[in-house]
Amino acid sequence: MSANSTYTPPKVWTWDAENGGAFASINRPIAGPTHDKDLPVGKHPLQLHSLATPNGVKVTVMLEELLAAGYGAEYDAWLVNIHEGDQFSSGFVDVNPNSKIPALFDKETGVRVFESGAILLYLAEKYRAFLPRDLAARTETLNWLFWLQGSAPYLGGGFGHFYAYAPEKFEYPINRFAMEAKRQLDVLDQRLEDCEYLGGDDYSIADMACWPWVSRYEWQQVNLADYPNVRSWYKRLLARDAVQKGYHMPKHMGEIPKG
Repeated sequence: MSANSTYTPPKVWTWDAENGGAFASINRPIAGPTHDKDLPVGKHPLQLHSLATPNGVKVTVMLEELLAAGYGAEYDAWLVNIHEGDQFSSGFVDVNPNSKIPALFDKETGVRVFESGAILLYLAEKYRAFLPRDLAARTETLNWLFWLQGSAPYLGGGFGHFYAYAPEKFEYPINRFAMEAKRQLDVLDQRLEDCEYLGGDDYSIADMACWPWVSRYEWQQVNLADYPNVRSWYKRLLARDAVQKGYHMPKHMGEIPKG
């Protein structure tokens, strides 16, 4: 907010459905379903309800990596159109009470999993893949997985909202989020200076979690050449077939930035 703004924050905030910008039709301060609708169910054990956002791509990359490695993690990927409010259907809320994509239901175990990081961890534990068993290596991998979960609002989420979607543009939030996004990329760049992958020597769920957010570097107004270690890591992962397949599930999202 600039010094010349006429906006004065209220002492007690109240919801105004007309003041939500691009997402006014789906944003609300209460949880729960808005309509009754069952989720589709396919023939495979894993039922993924998602969209090819960075958080969604984390999971589809993991599933494609499991398939490529021969783990038989067959899945059905169902598109959730968040702009039309699909995430507020009764069926979706049963799987994720927070109404955010992605959400996973495992027909084999009867387990629902929501939050993208939790889904990666669940799949890694179920198939015993892409997560080290050694305590030190496992902990380092989880350090970076949870780092991403906490950093994602800055790695494009906050910046993108105020830069592209907010109905009014204010210098302060754009500067704040842009600065933090660049700081987080520098954290990543320094980590990758001494190791090939975020967890150490082995490709893991930490890399799968971080790569989709870094893939939005153009959208974040970032020159990836400013972060040479991140750029090399980004291209290593981009060369993987499973990463390219996962990027476009459950809907093709156009060309992948080449770094």
